[in-house]
Amino acid sequence: MPETRHIPVMVPEVLSALEVKPGGFYIDANLGEGGHTEAILLASAPEGAVLGIDSDTAAISSAVERLSGSPELAGHLTTANANFRDIESVSTEHGRNPGSVDGVLFDLGLSSLQLDTEERGFSFRRSDPLDMRFDVRQTLTAADIVNTYGRDELADVIYQYGEERASRRVAAAIVAARPLQTATQLADVIGTAIPRRGSRRIHPATKTFQALRIAVNDELGALETGLQQAISLLKPGGRLVVLAYHSLEDRIVKNLFRREATDCICPPERPICDCGHIASLRLVSRRVIKPSQAEIDGNPRSRSARLRVVERL
Repeated sequence: MPETRHIPVMVPEVLSALEVKPGGFYIDANLGEGGHTEAILLASAPEGAVLGIDSDTAAISSAVERLSGSPELAGHLTTANANFRDIESVSTEHGRNPGSVDGVLFDLGLSSLQLDTEERGFSFRRSDPLDMRFDVRQTLTAADIVNTYGRDELADVIYQYGEERASRRVAAAIVAARPLQTATQLADVIGTAIPRRGSRRIHPATKTFQALRIAVNDELGALETGLQQAISLLKPGGRLVVLAYHSLEDRIVKNLFRREATDCICPPERPICDCGHIASLRLVSRRVIKPSQAEIDGNPRSRSARLRVVERL
């Protein structure tokens, strides 16, 4: 277990957005190391409860350890090793049917545990195996994509999920250097395809590593499914809060929230509404909420966080 504990992002903003109240029941769809869950349990004490879901068993163990020093809180946490795409069935299995949940939180970022733990391959700064799986029960790894996908298919993954403009150049360099087994090997190859220039702020491998992680875990497909199910779980007045860390995630969240907060979703050119769509959400804040400069200074990993919140009608 790494010595540095993950610092949860925008905790006061999350608690305010969720409107956490004593005795409420909440779902943390990305339990991670339990930072947000700990804050929710404190704010909802003494009778509040949280169902923490995570596909990473190491994260669940870390969260349980985090709360082990506070038995009065730990006793109100239930954990489930699952993907949040199954949030509705997981909730039902634990006695919470649709329409019975006070709030749901999706914190979509990688935790410090995942970035800093060896053998995971999420970081391009260490010679870890190219794995990148959140759930080790699945078979597809980053190494499979890097070493078996055709050049065009690999370039499409890097462009679509990493928004990397040099995707074809990167894919060609990867194919030429195969086989690649470690994160640093891959990062070095990407560095030769996209040399660092001047004051470029991010490492050349950042976008490709993001793309591979998203592809390995089908993160975007799971997100849309999970959000739809989360909406159905909320009781009237219940809140859904999402922390996203890159534009692809945030775009999915923004578009889904706007659609579900609108009665008619017919194309503008259609003269008469025939979609039958009825709004299920209210946009609590039409503008995205960002971390304060003070938080960014204290926790640089928070700088890309974007918070959106809606309320169930």
